[in-house]
Amino acid sequence: MVIPVHDLNPARTTPWVTYALIAANVLVFLFMPGLAGSVAGDSSLAQSCHLHAFLDQYAVVPSELIHHQMPRLVPTGEVGLGANGPGCVLGPPDYDKSPPLSVLTSMFLHGGWPHVLGNMLFLLIFGNNIEDRMGHVRFALFYVACSYAASYGFALLNDDSTDPLIGASGAIAGVLGAYLVLYPRVRVWVLVPFLVFLPLRLPAWLVLGFWFVLQAVYSSGQGVSDAGTVAYAAHVVGFLAGMLIAWPLKPGTTQPPEPRGLLFGRRARPSW
Repeated sequence: MVIPVHDLNPARTTPWVTYALIAANVLVFLFMPGLAGSVAGDSSLAQSCHLHAFLDQYAVVPSELIHHQMPRLVPTGEVGLGANGPGCVLGPPDYDKSPPLSVLTSMFLHGGWPHVLGNMLFLLIFGNNIEDRMGHVRFALFYVACSYAASYGFALLNDDSTDPLIGASGAIAGVLGAYLVLYPRVRVWVLVPFLVFLPLRLPAWLVLGFWFVLQAVYSSGQGVSDAGTVAYAAHVVGFLAGMLIAWPLKPGTTQPPEPRGLLFGRRARPSW
């Protein structure tokens, strides 16, 4: 797929929420237990068990999110010797997990450097303009709402899945959907992998539309991705949620309030 690197759409305000989200995602990734060794390729069984226990506690598990039932046995983070040799020990959970709140924690967890850096690249390029349009507080609420929509949408389609669901992709997909609605004609510099990375300047509707179609194809099982296990359905739901929420802000869909004051002998018009 194409890799966006820059959009020709300067923001009027500093995107503090976007920067804060990027910083939080990177910091949480750096301090995730057991992940450093696995990323470097030399993870031990103890590190793997510790990471599995951490994800089971803080990541979204679709079956838990839909049925609100915790499993009787979960990874404890310890290594034990079983019938098939060394493995991760299972035991009763020693914590109370709220499946709805796990959506908030899982959106800051990532499974590797390509995962976190790819997500943050998309958020950096497209998030600043959506925050500029919505305002800081509303953008933060919008980001969280898209994450919940993506997580619950995926869980409804996979209500028997016990695999942890992590990453900010659902929320960022919502940002992309909002960008497509609000700035479809903005030009975006992208790198297209064709023998070498070929730089092209393409309209946002083409870049984001192609991205969405690709996610929809993969989510239907009609394509195979090299990225491994990816919750493509969550991307699709998050993207559609972002489009729906941003639609009232689309130019021409709402009428600006009638100005009351005069400016230099002419009616002052609100800026949009």
